[in-house]
Amino acid sequence: MEQQNIRPGYLTAHQAARALGITLGGVRQLVYRGRLTRAGGTQRQPWYAVADVQALAATRAARTVA
Repeated sequence: MEQQNIRPGYLTAHQAARALGITLGGVRQLVYRGRLTRAGGTQRQPWYAVADVQALAATRAARTVA
């Protein structure tokens, strides 16, 4: 995979998947369902805001505890 120059405060799809504990397909499904929004990059190599990924991770963690 080619190294991307990504701005601070954003994650690649691979980094977002790792942070959420899911696969790249899972990230695509979250985008498709409107739970996660692309914040930049390209169609093939999107970026996601760190704050959005952290908020989604916190929501997912709270749901597993409850």
